[in-house]
Amino acid sequence: MKGPWIDSSAVLLGGIAGAALGNRIPARIKTALPLTFGLCSMGLGIALTVSVKHLAAMVLALILGAFLGELTCFEAGIGRLSEKLRAVIDKIMPSSPDAGEPDSEYLQTFVAVLVLFCASGTGIFGSMKEGMTGDATVLIAKALLDFFTAAIFGTQLGYVTALIAVPQLLIQVSLEYGAGFILPLTNASRIADFSAVGGLIMFATGLRICRIKEFAVANMLPALLLAMPLSALWTHFFPS
Repeated sequence: MKGPWIDSSAVLLGGIAGAALGNRIPARIKTALPLTFGLCSMGLGIALTVSVKHLAAMVLALILGAFLGELTCFEAGIGRLSEKLRAVIDKIMPSSPDAGEPDSEYLQTFVAVLVLFCASGTGIFGSMKEGMTGDATVLIAKALLDFFTAAIFGTQLGYVTALIAVPQLLIQVSLEYGAGFILPLTNASRIADFSAVGGLIMFATGLRICRIKEFAVANMLPALLLAMPLSALWTHFFPS
């Protein structure tokens, strides 16, 4: 198991480097690269979504997942946690000037970045692939992009960006370990529907990063838990 550790180390080091550099990175780069990251997120989301096998199951999973997320106020909980982390980190290490942005913008950026790192289709698929086959190339390739992504957002959010490596590592390690148990319960169509739901969330994340539409993407995450079960139920009642 090396993929999750390499990817999370890239986020950790990139976040620290970005927060430390702060104003040394030109403003035009800070503005342009997040837009590029958002575009990449939307492109990846489209690529994952077109592989869907059961469109109705994908749509139902996203609707029910978003409904559950709104009921539990998942994103608001992440926001409160981020503010506590921000306060603790700022006491230990002063944040970069950009990290002092208004709380509403800070929260929007933090949640979008948290989802981008922790709930990306690439990270989920890469972790499950390594758990099933031992091939870590997907996560290693993702780590290259994540380092620069974390560095840029570190200039905006401060050292708290580096802490995103912790939940990302826990999620990827859990997925990799769990892949062996999940594999007998899955098939190609269920994995495709799961990836498609993740793709829609990634697309919404890209729109949020680009400040086009402020989707509550964290509240959509329960849809990932519902994707495979609903895909299985759909094929049971409506076999093709």
